[in-house]
Amino acid sequence: MSIVFNNFSFKYWALENPTLKNINLTINKGEKIALIGPSGCGKSTLGQCLNGLIPHAIKGDCSGELYINGKNTRSLDLDHCTSMVGTVLQDTDGQFVGLSVGEDIAFALENQMIPQQKMHEIVQATANMVDLNSILDHSPFDLSGGQKQRVSMAGVMVDDVDILLFDEPLASLDPKTGKAAIEIIDNLHKDSGKTVIIIEHRLEDVLHRPIDRIIMMERGEIIADMTPDELLASPLLQQHGIREPLYLSAIKAAGCTITAEDKPAYFSTINLNKFKPQIEDWFHQVKLPQAEPVQDVLLSVKNLNYSYDGVRNTLDDVSFDVHKGEFVAIMGKNGSGKSTITRLIMGVLEADSGTITLNGNNLANQSIFERSQHIGVVMQNPNHMISHHMIFDEVASGLRNRGMDEAQIKIKVEATLKLCGLGRYHHWPVDALSFGQKKRVTIATMLVLEPELLILDEPTAGQDYYHYTAMMSFIQELNQKLGLTIVIISHDMHLVLEYTQRAIVIADNRLLTDDKVNHIFSQPALLDQANLTVTSLYSLAQAMGIEHIDQFIRCFIAHELKNK
Repeated sequence: MSIVFNNFSFKYWALENPTLKNINLTINKGEKIALIGPSGCGKSTLGQCLNGLIPHAIKGDCSGELYINGKNTRSLDLDHCTSMVGTVLQDTDGQFVGLSVGEDIAFALENQMIPQQKMHEIVQATANMVDLNSILDHSPFDLSGGQKQRVSMAGVMVDDVDILLFDEPLASLDPKTGKAAIEIIDNLHKDSGKTVIIIEHRLEDVLHRPIDRIIMMERGEIIADMTPDELLASPLLQQHGIREPLYLSAIKAAGCTITAEDKPAYFSTINLNKFKPQIEDWFHQVKLPQAEPVQDVLLSVKNLNYSYDGVRNTLDDVSFDVHKGEFVAIMGKNGSGKSTITRLIMGVLEADSGTITLNGNNLANQSIFERSQHIGVVMQNPNHMISHHMIFDEVASGLRNRGMDEAQIKIKVEATLKLCGLGRYHHWPVDALSFGQKKRVTIATMLVLEPELLILDEPTAGQDYYHYTAMMSFIQELNQKLGLTIVIISHDMHLVLEYTQRAIVIADNRLLTDDKVNHIFSQPALLDQANLTVTSLYSLAQAMGIEHIDQFIRCFIAHELKNK
């Protein structure tokens, strides 16, 4: 047996209650396990127990026993634990040790004293597997979030360990690269026979390749240990705020009942013929909403060009408008320049040429502080934004900078924290939060300032479905009732499908298209250019023989909006 938890509990010294409670779990050698659950349920803490960070680097009180390969981890040092368990962390910046991508991948090989020629060959082959060959000499800190994730994966793939632990490996990856990452993990599992544990919110993407079991956690306890078919046929995902695959949502929207015998875990195995009559009836009966009238332009980007090195353009002649009250997505592959657009709007970077205007005013004439009075930006990595020790102080910082009265600040901060699902954490230190919870803190910090334009860079990265749905529903309410203009930069096809009316797609540093979401999502060739993939909603419509797939997608969007 590879891993055995026996009545295992753990409590951080900074917290009153245990984060893990009486865990009893056996993971056999060679199994491939998905570990899911809401943010803060203890998934990452469980992973830190496996790789030895708990109790050796992160202090707290442990009870019960944890055995890895028959050895009680209490008797092992951190070195011994990491020699058995290789980890890809959720926060990639905390994992880099090399000055270049190549050095970082080679780090474990250097420690194993692998000859240089062989080391070079292994690094090249591994980099090729995760599409990093062209940037081996780049600093890992200069890369996009998705590229950083692939560097971390490559660093673990070269190491000879028995157990591979992936903590949210898809959080920053575009859909096509995400699928490739799952394929890489699956091939590693098949070829090496290693035990693989994947901690992830994006369950449908994890199920792109077979999984032996899914472990679901809630409030520090294991509440389900099932095969994928058993879990997806049960009501547990919905009850505990975990997002189910899109094709299952559409089948259920048509009024169909799904059982484990229907083999629902994989699109390739589910018996679709059984559901075809009901799906077709539903498609023809759904009434589509009328299009909203277009309002005045709020943000205008014209002929924008930018290069980090003065040689290769990161953005090449990009132009688009965002109208007042719109909810727009900017999509594209990792490294295509999406986040660079945000930095240019913020004023952190200065465009080589082109203009950005807000309400007709050229932003080039405004300081970063002046821009921040009207534009709120939530960055991809919350650790790059947070500057205070306590959650309340972090969210209150912008209001204090504006000179607001402390009594008013208390009311606004507590109300915003509650809306973002953080009400009970207002007196907590930021360090005690999960990555997803930190993300919500940064969103609360912007929302409390009531900006005209809110830009969210990968808002769902590290977020569970329940919390991001509650948060996005709140943001959508601000958009619909108060007219707050929202721009999200995201790879999350489901998020874009549910919340946005229009998508701006960037590919190879240029504007590829600017169109309605249902039109874009029904064009496989166009999506492929931007390293996006068709959703399982498209695949379902295609399998049903539906001619107007864009209308089918629009019907599903209308159904989702109506039933929120």
